[in-house]
Amino acid sequence: MLAAAVAGAQELRFFQLGTGPTGETRFPIGGLIANALSNPPGSRECERGGSCGVPGLVAVGKSTNGSDANVEALRGRKLDAALVHADIAFWAYHGIGPYKGKAVPNLRGVAMVYPETLHLVARADAGIRSVSDLRGKRLSLGERDSALYHHGKLILGAWGVPEKRVKLSALKPVAAAQALAEDKLDAFLVLDGAPLTLVADLARTVPVVLVPLDGAAAERIRAQNPFLIEAEIAAGLYAGQIAAVPTLAVGVALLAPAEEDKDLMFGVTRALWHPSTQKLLAQGNPRGRLVRLDAQVLTRMGIPLHPGAVAFYEEAGIAH
Repeated sequence: MLAAAVAGAQELRFFQLGTGPTGETRFPIGGLIANALSNPPGSRECERGGSCGVPGLVAVGKSTNGSDANVEALRGRKLDAALVHADIAFWAYHGIGPYKGKAVPNLRGVAMVYPETLHLVARADAGIRSVSDLRGKRLSLGERDSALYHHGKLILGAWGVPEKRVKLSALKPVAAAQALAEDKLDAFLVLDGAPLTLVADLARTVPVVLVPLDGAAAERIRAQNPFLIEAEIAAGLYAGQIAAVPTLAVGVALLAPAEEDKDLMFGVTRALWHPSTQKLLAQGNPRGRLVRLDAQVLTRMGIPLHPGAVAFYEEAGIAH
């Protein structure tokens, strides 16, 4: 009777979580997170096998057009939280890069959820074994003014390859993979959670190599861009790939508006990192096992944390 009375007294609250396009990893991951955060009135208690989400909360994962759309929705408080690539979050908060002159100062971090890996893919017969070998080659860095294009420019600059020394195309990853398969392109850059279906399908039809992004140049751009994370593409992940390839990754961050209630965001952060949520994510999506609390990665978000998230991490004894 007491439990029923408490449940009945809970205030029902709806929570919109922006994810990404339906074909992206963020869409299913965001849906799983929304499910884990939900704990409607009358739900069975967490300790008895019920929901371990935020009491009274009904969270919904909403498909969006991606990080830029999510940032604008958070700016206008049209979403309660959203999954945003950490590079976009960093640029938007600080008003630099593609967000120069249009900063979004109310962005606040909640968590770094999982990494997406930069793949520099080249035809095996193009003689490209390092970024420096891109001189004179046909290269696509994604659409101009996209986050991927900005990453490509950072990489070229760090390795001392002038843009004018490459034959640059501005193709979406799918079109770039097709062009490479048809020998109309020598290399292209793509970002997503590994393994990438696009790269896997390509590697089964055309011999390709993954170009490493490591050494002093990689350390330099990591130092200058806190959202970049040291990463590795595991050996044997793609056809013809024998050894692991060092690279860089960009975290997918969970963000909320600064105006969002502190207690609510404390509960959201706690529910996200609850063991039951980790199990749900690992079982619900192949990349869900990449979702784990890493204090070192958390520090590389590059924007302030929401006070509710700070309260959780301090209570849990986690550095941030």
